[in-house]
Amino acid sequence: MATQPTEERSAATRSGFVSITIGLASLLLGVALLLSRPAGLTLAVLVVAILVTVWCLAGLYMLQPNQAAILLLFGSYRGTDRAHGLRWANPFYSKTKVSVRARNFNSEKLKVNDLRGNPIEIAATVVWRVDDTARATFDVENFEAYVLTQSESALRHLALSYAYDNLDEPASAGHAEVTLRSGTEEVSAALSRELQQRFEQAGLVVVDAKLTHLAYAPEIAGTMLRRQQAEAVIAARTKIVQGAVGMVELALKGLAERELMQLDDERRAAMVSNLLVVLCSDHDATPVINAGTLYA
Repeated sequence: MATQPTEERSAATRSGFVSITIGLASLLLGVALLLSRPAGLTLAVLVVAILVTVWCLAGLYMLQPNQAAILLLFGSYRGTDRAHGLRWANPFYSKTKVSVRARNFNSEKLKVNDLRGNPIEIAATVVWRVDDTARATFDVENFEAYVLTQSESALRHLALSYAYDNLDEPASAGHAEVTLRSGTEEVSAALSRELQQRFEQAGLVVVDAKLTHLAYAPEIAGTMLRRQQAEAVIAARTKIVQGAVGMVELALKGLAERELMQLDDERRAAMVSNLLVVLCSDHDATPVINAGTLYA
């Protein structure tokens, strides 16, 4: 079984300035011999000087920072050169340049179902770079297309693993369910791990991955919005009622302690009812003057 190539530093590369120096020296020697009307052995030396000059200059190539060159000799992988600047390698080597800079991938808005089956729209941005140039070049057909396909696949799998939001069960003090909307850090970490596992085959590294868009699908967005609004109204009403009950209790306790009036059960019930109506109403209270008695 053939082994998969992994990146290695080629020992056949060196600084291009050395090769330029040797080539120029050979060129000057050839010019000097040419001017001296070469014949016999001198002519042979001239030919050798010209061949050395061509050999030195033919192997030159240039690499920018964060750029690598994959070296192949008749289809056989010989190594990767990552040193930037003017470089030289065997002229018979084919040199394929690969950028190892960080790159951004912004996915399209995907319509998927979450853990509870609700249709949602989700998108993410992925920052990645090439780490192993040999695997990125030889193990996959096109590593940029590979990133696109695997990122969308990982994003779909992530959406199926989490619920959009926990609307059915209130979060307890001890443990709260991680959702796409509330667990931003946990979801981003899970997406990074998922992508790294998929990118490993191509020799790529995930630098960062975060969700950039998260929403309910249009067909249920209005319904879910009304549900959230209803829950907010219920929560607000609960607080209002709890506060009103406390205020009524405080009022009755104050009247009893100061002995301002004696209230039987019926008058106490009437006072509690009136206070709750005033405190829990959405509108300003309108006073009603009672001209008679409670027992009339």
